[in-house]
Amino acid sequence: MTRPITAGVDGSEESLAALAWAAREAVRRRLALRVVHAWRFQPYEVIEAADPEVQAGWAKEAVGEAARTVTERHPELEVSTDVVAGGSVDALVAAAAEAEMLVLGSRGHGPVVGFLVGSVGQQVIVEAPRPVVLVRSGDKASGEAAGREIVVGQQGDPEDSAEVLRFAFETAAARGASVRAVRAWTLPPVFAYSPGSLRLLDEAGGLEPYEKKALSAALEPWRNRFPDVPVTEHVEMGSAGQVLLSVAGAAQLMVVGRRAHRTAVGARIGSVAHGVLHHAGCPVAVVPHA
Repeated sequence: MTRPITAGVDGSEESLAALAWAAREAVRRRLALRVVHAWRFQPYEVIEAADPEVQAGWAKEAVGEAARTVTERHPELEVSTDVVAGGSVDALVAAAAEAEMLVLGSRGHGPVVGFLVGSVGQQVIVEAPRPVVLVRSGDKASGEAAGREIVVGQQGDPEDSAEVLRFAFETAAARGASVRAVRAWTLPPVFAYSPGSLRLLDEAGGLEPYEKKALSAALEPWRNRFPDVPVTEHVEMGSAGQVLLSVAGAAQLMVVGRRAHRTAVGARIGSVAHGVLHHAGCPVAVVPHA
């Protein structure tokens, strides 16, 4: 089944930037675009219309207008709209399940860490079964110019990062861009070494050569599948979030993996995804691990 690219819109500047990004990506990948707005009835005290049908009509009109701006720019693009009754998180997670990717707006940089993506965006990222792309309000098509890379974080074994690398290479192939694959490493505590791991490190010639071999092994199937995509292998000692952000200046898109962490106060995204989402200047794609 061919899935569309879905953009969640709410009329804000951020969501319209996300819609424009999603439309360009849909054209590149030759996919349809679905525009979704989650709508919930607001009582008279909140909004000046007590009739649910009137409020629903406003929502449909706003989504239709947003879709028309896209079709004017991309007349060849197949665009559909959907106004979904209910909470934003549930509606967007359900939309993501039926999409190639879900694209949302992000409020951009600010002084208070933890409030840049927004509570709805964070919950959707945690729950969505498909990649979620966050786009900032100031994002322009010029940021996708030639020479700017798709930066992707790789960690663990090849199977651990397969979906993340797949997304990065598919995006690069659609854009004619290059991929910079980043693997960060740190010195593990002495008690973490086992006889087996020590043997592997010894065979590899040390920690850094071992990490380089691990990155090359993870990239090999994707290099073979996408031979026309130039690849730069980047292995650096440091925290994954810091290393990724150090190369973000040349990125047109940052791709990171996500494992949801369940806590007493709810699900949280990992520290790497959290840091990149809050501090990278380019759009960020968060891809669930298989």
